[in-house]
Amino acid sequence: MNARTQGTGLERCRRKFRRYFKRAFRDETYLAWERDYKWQAHLEWQEALPPLVLAKLARDDPMEVARRAVRIESRTNLLFSFEKMALRDAVKSPAGAARFARALQALLRDDGSTMDEFDAWCAELARLPRRQTRVLTWPLATVFGFIAQPRRHMFLKPMVTRLAARRCGCSFDYASLPTGETYRKYLALGATVRRALADWHPRDLIDVQSFLWVQGSDEYP
Repeated sequence: MNARTQGTGLERCRRKFRRYFKRAFRDETYLAWERDYKWQAHLEWQEALPPLVLAKLARDDPMEVARRAVRIESRTNLLFSFEKMALRDAVKSPAGAARFARALQALLRDDGSTMDEFDAWCAELARLPRRQTRVLTWPLATVFGFIAQPRRHMFLKPMVTRLAARRCGCSFDYASLPTGETYRKYLALGATVRRALADWHPRDLIDVQSFLWVQGSDEYP
């Protein structure tokens, strides 16, 4: 996309967002519909699985990590029901819970490359036990980072996000298999959108993800 196309698309998307939420990210309806429940999940995560607690439980009681993570996510509408069921099935066994907890703790460490950490996380999700539905989907691969660290990680719903990127006039080279390289491109998309919304003062990637959701979701025609 050239700069003119991107600028026109983003301006159109800004206008659409303001049709629903006149005060943009400070609008009370926006907070009620899009932001508050995501932020509440983040606060619950900070209380239940802060870094030191997560590291200790991942080593000593991985079943408890899985239980807490699944409980916090279950109170949101971020995952489809089949993804929620696939996750619950995958971490029921001690082996599945241990794999999940160790990989999650590594993903959320702040001392390495996001791409490398994400690749390792996806590899472990792919190895989790499965019954009917695969565990490795983009929403499942991105939901826990988003809840735990919304200033660093962003949630990805593929169909909505791809449509939103096109409408914004932004480039997003998507691949259906979750990888660190595609996730890097997604975070770059998020950074582009965040810069374009700087005058609205987005607080974190919750605001950016919500903006994209409004552009691509059928909930906002």
